[in-house]
Amino acid sequence: MPQVTRRRGRQYWGRILLANFAGALAVVGISGGFAPGVQLRSLLRALAVSMVYANIIGTLLAVTMPHVVRRWWERPVRARWAGLLASMAVVTIAGLFVANVLLYAVGYVPRGRFILWMRDGISTALVISLILGVSITAYESLRGQLDDAMVALRTKERDAAEARRLAAEAQLASIESRVQPHFLFNTLNSIAALVHDDPAGAERMTGQLAALLRSALDSEATPRVTLEDELRVVRAYLDIERVRFGDRLRYSVEIANGTGRKLVPRMSLQTLVENSVKFAVSARRQGASIAVRATMDGSRVAVAVEDDGPGFDASTRPAGHGLDLLAGRLAMLFGDQASMRVESRPGRTAVTLLVPQTVSETGSQTGSQTVSQTVSDPDSDPVCETVSDPVSETVCDPGDKR
Repeated sequence: MPQVTRRRGRQYWGRILLANFAGALAVVGISGGFAPGVQLRSLLRALAVSMVYANIIGTLLAVTMPHVVRRWWERPVRARWAGLLASMAVVTIAGLFVANVLLYAVGYVPRGRFILWMRDGISTALVISLILGVSITAYESLRGQLDDAMVALRTKERDAAEARRLAAEAQLASIESRVQPHFLFNTLNSIAALVHDDPAGAERMTGQLAALLRSALDSEATPRVTLEDELRVVRAYLDIERVRFGDRLRYSVEIANGTGRKLVPRMSLQTLVENSVKFAVSARRQGASIAVRATMDGSRVAVAVEDDGPGFDASTRPAGHGLDLLAGRLAMLFGDQASMRVESRPGRTAVTLLVPQTVSETGSQTGSQTVSQTVSDPDSDPVCETVSDPVSETVCDPGDKR
């Protein structure tokens, strides 16, 4: 619906007065008022009378046509303009009658010639009114559509700003949970303990901490990253925490073939994994196992983080906390195309993100093939990658530094 039907301010009425003046000049010109030899007094009198007609007819059109447009605008094009033109003609004749009554009352229209003035003025009034009416209606409609587009653009910009704000809040929350004194103290102590006994391990852990902090403090990062980049940060975080918790922390990462290049919200898995470490591993003496899985669910990638901790009340989601911020980011980035499913009970908590596919993949994908990386022993250096296909093969590389 064009904005002309909803907003009529000073600029609108200014345009109407300008159109009325143009119509009055047109009437004077058609009647020969600008012909050579016409006296200025006669010209001004003709212009004043034309302004009476133009302002009465133009004002009636300006008042009534927005309501007519509202009634007819959603109809087919031919029916719409037929209704608009018929309405303009009726309003023009009514305005012409009112103007003639006014001029008759002040004595300008001679007695006994009222009908003649009406008949002679109809054709000129209809032509000028229809030309100006159609022009103004089309202009106001296009202007209204432009205003609607501007409002939609501002709304989109506001939503994008809100998404950036939520991402920044999640980023700050993640920074706070990582760069708190006891975390750094424990991490640096672990590095110091490895320096003499396992220099390579100390170097690897230092690199993991640097990667983690770089990800947290990267102010130029995009709202979405590939799944493999997100998992790289998650592994660095878990490897650091594994030094701290020892065999209390057990984790596995399994991603379906072809999902690594899919885009997910930045730090989304990191938020879920941190929750599992905090509420499942740290809260219990025996620790917990954390499983990260990624598969395709139709056109969306399904990423799940599961642990075997004590669980929590999934029906409550405190405002401003990790899950609440993550749900808000999903809504802002993808609307109702993305979702977050939370299932929790004692012994099993699973949070699943369903994110629309945003990256086109090249090459063939084997849907039954998955790649998993499992680490369950904190003292074991080899990292094993298992390819699950009809011929299962396990490859262990002691020199793998991931």
